[in-house]
Amino acid sequence: MTPQPFTVADVMTRKVVAVLPCAEFKEIVAAMKRWRVTAVPVVEGEGRVVGVVSEADLLLKEEFHDHRLGLVEQMRRLDATAKAGSRRAEDLMTSPAVTVAPEASLPQAARLMASHHVKRLPVVGMNGTIQGIVSRSDLLKVFLRPDEDLAAEVRRDVVEHLFPLSQSQVDVRVDAGVVTLSGEGRDTALIPLAARLARAVEGVVDVRCELTAQGRT
Repeated sequence: MTPQPFTVADVMTRKVVAVLPCAEFKEIVAAMKRWRVTAVPVVEGEGRVVGVVSEADLLLKEEFHDHRLGLVEQMRRLDATAKAGSRRAEDLMTSPAVTVAPEASLPQAARLMASHHVKRLPVVGMNGTIQGIVSRSDLLKVFLRPDEDLAAEVRRDVVEHLFPLSQSQVDVRVDAGVVTLSGEGRDTALIPLAARLARAVEGVVDVRCELTAQGRT
């Protein structure tokens, strides 16, 4: 049995600061400062995400404030110069927004962030409406799980299923997220699988497998 993975819904922030497409530049800056966020989703209608405005989008106005671009650079940075001259969310935002579903796994969300070079993802339902937001720090929350919780899950979902007849001879210890499996397992072939499944438990940092086959030293 594979341990039940955490999903984006388990770690996302459900209270989301969002703005409308008509939001003005200073209004967006004020919202970011008030709520201490570095980006805000842009929503319309019943909460459908149409884009995201980040600090990077807003800082273009400062970057080009007193800097005259040559024709070649203007052509190369058309999108940036357009944003620098804009003042409403609909013109400042990056669109379409890179979003993630609430049922997505944490590795899937992490890969999305890495491939699109973003620090956070709006979480949207089937109809595209916003349900939350997940950031890099949210994805790391699983590593704050108490050691005793990790040990209990490894014992329940790994040891009890793989070694039902010899589970009492398998010891599970967790220290700072590192799982140590020791003792004797009845089936030699299942020992590598036990290590692999223990490593798949959300929040496990590493696994040390010191299990030996029953009757061997």
